[in-house]
Amino acid sequence: MQGANLSAVTEFILIGFSIFPNLQLMFFLLYLLMYLFTLLGNLLIMVTIWSERSLHTPMYLFLCALSISEVLYTFAIIPRMLADLLSTHHTIALMACASQMFFSLTFGFTHSFLLTVMGYDRYVAICQPLRYNVLMSPHGCACLVAWSWAGGSVMGLVVTSAIFYLTFCGPNVIHHFFCHMPPLAMLACGDNVSTVAMGVGLVCVTVLLGCCLLILLSYASIVAAILRIPSAEGRHKAFSTCASHLTVVVMHYGFASVIYLKPKGPQFLEGDTLMGTTYTVLTPFLSPIIFSLRNKELKNAMKKTFLNKFFLHSS
Repeated sequence: MQGANLSAVTEFILIGFSIFPNLQLMFFLLYLLMYLFTLLGNLLIMVTIWSERSLHTPMYLFLCALSISEVLYTFAIIPRMLADLLSTHHTIALMACASQMFFSLTFGFTHSFLLTVMGYDRYVAICQPLRYNVLMSPHGCACLVAWSWAGGSVMGLVVTSAIFYLTFCGPNVIHHFFCHMPPLAMLACGDNVSTVAMGVGLVCVTVLLGCCLLILLSYASIVAAILRIPSAEGRHKAFSTCASHLTVVVMHYGFASVIYLKPKGPQFLEGDTLMGTTYTVLTPFLSPIIFSLRNKELKNAMKKTFLNKFFLHSS
């Protein structure tokens, strides 16, 4: 963090939604409801998996880890965003900004790694069912989850250290609602800014594309295996175990690609702010809904767990 020590800037101003002054209260209420629903949905998934012994399988262990990463990712960004929507004071200290970037990147990359692991789990279950118990042993699953969290932490540390190694001379206005990497890099000064920004961008894109490629390879093998199943019922049953994961993957990478491949420039700043909510608010909001509604086993377990508790209390 040498560069941070040499920076003339000690705090940043998050512009965020102040470019929409008449809509801030509406945005606050909308995003607050979505955030509370995200927390509730993920909490229900975690409690159901913990309570229901029939769900103590690798697929649901990974889903539980995914829900935890999603809760922590939204917690790193949304409470601050909601506070700024009600406040006229939008400054954030340099170290607080670095902390927010580290945690949002750590939990964001952990989320991507866990989605990749879940794709591998479905590949083993459908393409190599006889080896499933060996490849997805409790120890093996714990290692995959631990490596996902370790990988996310390394990515968060490397990218945050690289960005805050740069010198910030001013201006200090971030055209976003949280300490996001691209708008922060645009505020840095010095000869090495473009090199560092390009290097960091290349590392992030390579890692995310690598995860995406592994998921695509898993599903290519899964589709080939499903098509070899003779009965239509068997094919439907095999695909239904992948449907929710595949939907979340498409949504996750679809929104990310729109955001990172869209043109950059001052004329796109309003769009950047609104598009930023698709992966910080909308994707985490939809994810527990998709996993709950598209997964019959989880949906039935939720009904059983919470309806039983309700009837026990009412009687």
